[in-house]
Amino acid sequence: MLVVIDTNILVSALWSRNGAPARVLSMIISGTIIPCYDYRILSEYRDVLTRPKFKFSVGEVNALLEWIADNGQSVIAEPLNVDFTDEADKKFYEVAKFCQAKLITGNIKHFPNDEWVLTVSEFLEQN
Repeated sequence: MLVVIDTNILVSALWSRNGAPARVLSMIISGTIIPCYDYRILSEYRDVLTRPKFKFSVGEVNALLEWIADNGQSVIAEPLNVDFTDEADKKFYEVAKFCQAKLITGNIKHFPNDEWVLTVSEFLEQN
């Protein structure tokens, strides 16, 4: 199954190893689900996860992003003509639509009402 992971899910997964976002990350690492991404998403992951306020290990962040790059599905998504309150979120939706993947986010209100845009809880209930 293909998924697109919003950055807030990775932050939460690294912040709390026992929460629902960590279960999603575990599913990615085990190969149960395959992350789709583009260069914009990987860039945002790196920018956010290496912020000093999170105090995540640079080695851990690098290993995670390398794993995603090596085992995920890299795409060049078509731009969509959809209005977003925060244009920075649009890339996740574009990649999800391009890959026909589920988009897992902690900020569901930032995205269009779409059955493929799910909270972590909704995703885990379905899978």
